[in-house]
Amino acid sequence: QVQLVESGGGLVQPGGSLRLSCAASGSIFRINAMRWFRPAPGKRRALVETITSGGSTSYADSVKGRFTITRDNAKNTVYLQMNSLKPEDKADYYCNIDSTAPPYTFWGQGTQVTVSS
Repeated sequence: QVQLVESGGGLVQPGGSLRLSCAASGSIFRINAMRWFRPAPGKRRALVETITSGGSTSYADSVKGRFTITRDNAKNTVYLQMNSLKPEDKADYYCNIDSTAPPYTFWGQGTQVTVSS
C-alpha cells in the first residue's frame, strides 16, 4: 500500500517563505512526474508546478519566480519551496505522484497554507 504524507504548511506573513514536503512510502518502485496542486477559481485543483523524472519543471504563471519544485528520488519525496508569499497563495496544497510501478496516480492528503498579517 502506498501513502503520501505531506508536511510543511502553516501560517506565514506576506513576503514570507514556507517549504512543503510530500513523501511517498510503501510499495512504490518507479515514479514519473511529481506535481503540486491547489484550488483555483472554477477549479477544485489547479496545477501549480510539475517536475518530471528527468528534472524538467514547469510552473503556473501565478507562481513563476517565487515557487520552486524539487525532488529527492532516493527518498521518493517532492518539495515546494514557496518564497515571497502573497495572501492569494492561501490554499490547501496537494501533492500528486504519477507512478509507473505500480501504474497509478497517488494524491496526498493536503496541507494548509495561510498567508496573513
